[in-house]
Amino acid sequence: MAQVVLVQPPIEDYYLTRKRTLPYGLMSIAAGLRSHGITTAIMDGLATRKSKPMHRPERFTYMDEFYGRADRSLFCLFHTYRHFGYHLDHIALETARHTPFLVGISSLFSAYHDTAMATAAAIRRRNSNVVIVMGGHHPTLFPEQVIACPDIDYVLRGEGEHSLPLLYRALQENTPASQVPGIAFQENSDNVQNPGRQVIQPPYWTPDLSKLPIPDPVDLSYYRRKHQDAIMVVSSRGCPMPCSYCAVSAVSSHGRYRKRPVAHVIKEIQNQAAGRDIGFIDFEDENISLDRAWFLALLEGISNVFTDRPPVELRAMNGLFPPSLDIEMIQAMAAAGFKTLNLSVGSMSAAQLKRFRRPDVRAAHDQVLGWAQKQGLDCVSYLIAAAPGQHASDSLADLLYLGARPTLAGLSIFYPAPGSKDYDQCRQSGILPGYFSLMRSTAFPVDHTTTRVQAVTLLRLSRILNYLKHRADAGLAPPCPGPVPHADTLIDPDLDREKVSDRLVQWFLNDGNIRGVDQEGQLYVHKTDPDLCRAFAANMRRYPPVGVKPPRR
Repeated sequence: MAQVVLVQPPIEDYYLTRKRTLPYGLMSIAAGLRSHGITTAIMDGLATRKSKPMHRPERFTYMDEFYGRADRSLFCLFHTYRHFGYHLDHIALETARHTPFLVGISSLFSAYHDTAMATAAAIRRRNSNVVIVMGGHHPTLFPEQVIACPDIDYVLRGEGEHSLPLLYRALQENTPASQVPGIAFQENSDNVQNPGRQVIQPPYWTPDLSKLPIPDPVDLSYYRRKHQDAIMVVSSRGCPMPCSYCAVSAVSSHGRYRKRPVAHVIKEIQNQAAGRDIGFIDFEDENISLDRAWFLALLEGISNVFTDRPPVELRAMNGLFPPSLDIEMIQAMAAAGFKTLNLSVGSMSAAQLKRFRRPDVRAAHDQVLGWAQKQGLDCVSYLIAAAPGQHASDSLADLLYLGARPTLAGLSIFYPAPGSKDYDQCRQSGILPGYFSLMRSTAFPVDHTTTRVQAVTLLRLSRILNYLKHRADAGLAPPCPGPVPHADTLIDPDLDREKVSDRLVQWFLNDGNIRGVDQEGQLYVHKTDPDLCRAFAANMRRYPPVGVKPPRR
């Protein structure tokens, strides 16, 4: 039994990065509720390896030409639209078993808001009297739309650790909810033609993160990596940088940048590690390394926690800002457990970096790569392509730049994140997608100075580039251009994917066509931009990409 159940909804998309779906925000809110004596349970709708193929929504039809056919190559894209997580009826049933007074549902990403609303409807069907509260980034920005839905009783805007316990007490004690920080709701009215007025308070942002209780531990069995537990930590919220594409930057609608004290973060890690075999910690901060002294103290504290334990791998998957790093910091990162540096770059084009409101990071990026090599660390450099005003030729140049350096290319297709400056620009320019569900990278949402065909081409080229880099790490030369096969050529379905991929690259380097092979061995050509492909293939023939792995000592 629990007085409150917090629900992480499932997701519908072409892929899911399971290791980044731990419901950390709900864990923190649960701790806030329990600190007020309110019994709480978390229903993690994503904590299952089950996924079910489903028909993609009608509004996604235009993507069929990019994702419509299976591909056995090691650099393929997506193929099947899927429901990741538990069935909505199962989530509703498991939630109802607790007989809660209140259910809180997270809706973090606008692209997945429809599924969050469907989760609320399923829970409402199971229990018509339960109070349903929705929070997260989307309802924070669009409270009017969310509270207009009859399945939603309240929205809590901003951060919920403080406000949700206050709302619970107000409802239990029958006192006005309108004074709860961040509250939004529609007043009751018997007049269907004239519904009650909407009460909408400004978002609430926790001023002092050190006052928050340590997030509650959850069952980590679903989130294990390499047979060990993996945890997530957020040691700061917001970001002081003004990046135009980011929904939590200093120029976005999000709360200001705040850091937790190092001792507070270390206490959380100690709590999470107690009685567990922790092998991996992901810091989901927007920019964890900006405060040098604070970051070095954090690394030292983590090292002290695991002194008598097997090594723990650390990662900052949201990205590290290259100009914030120096050789001493990278040495400390390697000593504390970092094995891979995820470097936030954006672009190597000075003009595009200016449009992104980011400083020129090129020199710092290359310097970090050199330091990382000396410390035996891998690197992944993250780029953005297909943003408004961004040209495909610049993104191709970005890929070729990384091809000559010891780092993987992490190419992300731009999507307009509500709350960001670029979202506002897209809306003002009339290029905003017509549905929130299309505001995701897999939908190639903006067809502007980089077309959708060019965007999908760049994504495929980035995967071919990384495949060639992995070959280089294995001591293999790039496949030589090979004679192009006939259109009706069949590939042995039993041939392993590595050999299939080698042949496809040979043919690509010959004529610039990116081919795929389906499960029956049928060869076909993907729809791509021929100019981008030919330019990339010509460069690969002339300048084979370097590997990623540091030299062995």
